[in-house]
Formats: sequence, C-alpha cells, structure tokens
Amino acid sequence: MRSLGVKPPTPYPDLNAVLEELVRSQQAVLRSSFVGTYLQGSFAIGDFDEHSDVDFIVAVEDELTDAQVQALQGMQGRIFDLECEWARHLEGSYFPKSVLRDCARRGEQLWYLDNGHRSLVRSEHCNTAVVRWTVREHGVSLAGPAPATMVDPVPVDVLRQEIRAVITDWCRKILAEPGSFNNRFYQGFIVLSFCRMLHDLEAGSVGSKRTGAEWAKATLDLSWAGLIDRAWLTRPNPAVSVRQPPDAEDFARTLGFVRYVMSEASRGKSRESDG
Repeated sequence: MRSLGVKPPTPYPDLNAVLEELVRSQQAVLRSSFVGTYLQGSFAIGDFDEHSDVDFIVAVEDELTDAQVQALQGMQGRIFDLECEWARHLEGSYFPKSVLRDCARRGEQLWYLDNGHRSLVRSEHCNTAVVRWTVREHGVSLAGPAPATMVDPVPVDVLRQEIRAVITDWCRKILAEPGSFNNRFYQGFIVLSFCRMLHDLEAGSVGSKRTGAEWAKATLDLSWAGLIDRAWLTRPNPAVSVRQPPDAEDFARTLGFVRYVMSEASRGKSRESDG
C-alpha cells in the first residue's frame, strides 16, 4: 500500500486499515499476477461520506485461474468478517490489464464483488466506459502504477453513448417493473443516480451524486428540487432501507421523474446532433 508519509487514501482511518488489509491480501493471493489496486467511484471523484460505497478495481496480468478465484473467494470472505462496517461496503472487479486498457472490451464479464456481499461472481458491472474514465482521470492508487498509465483515453462520444444507453435501459426497466424498486433505498437511489447521469451526459465527464443533484436542482424543472433533496435522506443504512417501504407520494413522483429523465436524455441527443 502507500508508503509512510504519503497522504492516506481516505480521511477515515478505519477504512484505510481495511483497504491496507485488502491490498496486502490481494498481493499475497495473486503474487506475480498482481498489477495494482485503485479506488474509483466517489472516493476518487469526491463528495464521498460515511454512507458511500467503497468502489475499487484490481488490475491483474491475465484472466484469473480457478485456483486464484478460489483463494480470492476465501480472502474476500475473511475481509468481509473484519470488525469494521466499511468491510461490508467494498465493491469492485478484477480486470485483466489488457481488458482494463481497452474501452472496446467493455461489457465482458469479470470477477466482481458486490456491495454487501462476501463472494465474487461473474458480472459486467464495472466493465464500463464510466469506470475506465474515472480510473484514468481520478483513480486513487492503493498499490501499482499510476492509474492514468493503465487505461487508454475514453472518447467523450463513447462515454455519452454509454450513459444514454444506461438511462434508456434502466428507465424502461423501472417503468415496466416498478414493484421491483418499491422500497426506500431504491426510491432515493433512482433519483440521485439519474441526476448524476443527466449531469454527466451534459458535461461529457463523470461527476458525483452530490454534483449531479446540485446541477439538477439548478438546471432541471424546479418542481423536482424537493424530491431531489429528500432523496438524500434515504442514503443511510441501505441494508435497512432496502427493506422499508418508500414514501408513497415520493415513489409516485419518482416514476414521474423517470419519465422526465427519458425525455431529457432524448433532447440532449438531439442537441448534440444539431451541434
């Protein structure tokens, strides 16, 4: 991990201790296959707080072997059981370095640890243009080469295309199956995530949920400002709030916001085409 005298990766000493143990354990398991571990997400971009997920990626030389995966499964379970709540909020993927470098390989499945889980599964969750952009532009190196040397530049048009596709696909899914998202956690998460995505679509770069929310309140129809503010109240204790019903009026408004977001994303595409 970082040497003594270097600024800690986060302002939370207990989280830094978990990250140090995580990296040390990854290096012990992967040995010569280990290339580097990097923070991305809010702990790289900024505007994190004590309720933030801890998003990371691990660069490895090649595809993980079955033996490496088995050893990592045990290691991740041990980290999960550490006496620190941060250990239950780690989320990240193991990238072969050739896959990490090349944005054209986004969408391929990787070994992935979901927030609140103790085992790796195969998923394309982190294998996106957004994650690559974040690692290259803002990634925090816990161990390994500078993150900008690990990822080729992500074209702005590729970033926007991906964000717009995610908006469209997720909006359609939410509107087709609203019951699947009818809890307090998802109600707020949907609002804040779409604020961030609309901001990122406009800016051509990746920002934080806080930046997206403030931009949305200043830029979108003012009638959504109260819903956006209340969305922040759903962030603490997601393991609890995901089992709680949402405010019924806010959930109905959220479905209206989803329709509004689809329209705004489509208008943004038209503006880019005109430009």
